[in-house]
Amino acid sequence: MKQKKELINWLGLLGIVSLLSYVVAVVFSPLAYPNYNWISQAVSDLSAANSPSKALWNQLSSLYAVCGMISVMMVCVAVQKKTNKLVRTGIYLFTAMNWVSCVGYGMFPLSDSGYAGTIQDIMHLYVVTVLVVLLSIVSLVIIIIGGFRKKSFVSLAVWATIALAFMFMGAMGVNIVPAQYFGIPERFSVFAATGFNAVLGVYLFFDKY
Repeated sequence: MKQKKELINWLGLLGIVSLLSYVVAVVFSPLAYPNYNWISQAVSDLSAANSPSKALWNQLSSLYAVCGMISVMMVCVAVQKKTNKLVRTGIYLFTAMNWVSCVGYGMFPLSDSGYAGTIQDIMHLYVVTVLVVLLSIVSLVIIIIGGFRKKSFVSLAVWATIALAFMFMGAMGVNIVPAQYFGIPERFSVFAATGFNAVLGVYLFFDKY
């Protein structure tokens, strides 16, 4: 007999809602940004303080942060005294990364498309982004190690490996490709974390922890 799903399991689906909201914002916000070139420009240009697409971005991404945070926090609740210590620690650190991203980017959006060199831009790129990247890498590495140590979490470790690979491809790509193609590898990085957040939510929905 299948166990009835509880509210916490259903809340895991908000991770998918978060991902979909982000995808819609990335795809359709450029409609309000004349001459925006996704191949060469960063996603964060769409939500810059003076961006013409900021209002549309805020509307389309309204479910992104709140749904993502609810989902990953419910995952934290679900894994208490479950999984192994490494997987739990990795998930907690990944959740911390989500908090830093949600609060940090909300407080310090780019002041202008690209990099204008203001204090706000410095905080956005060299404080918030650095913390997000470091927490993302460390959390995924820990989940990978812990996941491969326990047979029932190998699939989660595989997903974490894929997310980490996308992050590295994005990080290396933005430094390798010509400036006119910056936006392509940059999107590998930004979708990796949001995608893995959705994966964690799906695992919660199916009660895999």
